Amino acid sequence: MSKIIDYRKVEIERAERMVLHDVDFSLEAGEFCYLVGSVGSGKSSLMKSMYAEVPIAAGNAEVMGYDMSNIKRREIPFLRRKIGIVFQDFQLLQGRSVHANLEFVLRATGMRNKSDIEERVEQVLSEVDMVSKSYKMPHELSGGEQQRVVIARALLNNPDLILADEPTGNLDPTTGYMIVNLLHQLSREGHSVLMATHNLQLVEDFPARVVRCKDKLLHEEK
Repeated sequence: MSKIIDYRKVEIERAERMVLHDVDFSLEAGEFCYLVGSVGSGKSSLMKSMYAEVPIAAGNAEVMGYDMSNIKRREIPFLRRKIGIVFQDFQLLQGRSVHANLEFVLRATGMRNKSDIEERVEQVLSEVDMVSKSYKMPHELSGGEQQRVVIARALLNNPDLILADEPTGNLDPTTGYMIVNLLHQLSREGHSVLMATHNLQLVEDFPARVVRCKDKLLHEEK
């Protein structure tokens, strides 16, 4: 198996304050891993460093072959096309239908052929069982349905890596279970998934590797 992420002795700072240091972490192709820890422990900062929103302060960090310590600005869009990001607060365009939200992303990343766009939108909506809701506006959907659309959006460019930052945080427990089950299914299909969560019941019910952010360090849990 090949390493999608490889961090060695990495330091991450925000506003000149040390958030995490001495981070050793790797993620293999097709692996599912939970990132747990209290609010403010550095989970989001670690994830944001993986798509170059937060810089690497020191150490060696590679994400899908990109050197994150020296990544060039022009390279960042190409890195991000290989990563699907699932946010807790959805971040859907409220004035556009589900279909239009996904079409917008494909056009923004260079797809122009209308039939190709239609085919890809239908494919990802089918993966999350939302084809029948493609005409709806985000505000017409439940929280779980919106999160399914967000996962569909994350899949548009067939990413090697999915970063899910508290994807169940705004959902009821039953819907949260459906979303985590879907993310595990995507991992089994070959996507690497790193999911930040504070819901330890989910971690217990859907077992996988667990790493914890605590005291500015990353700890592998046995």
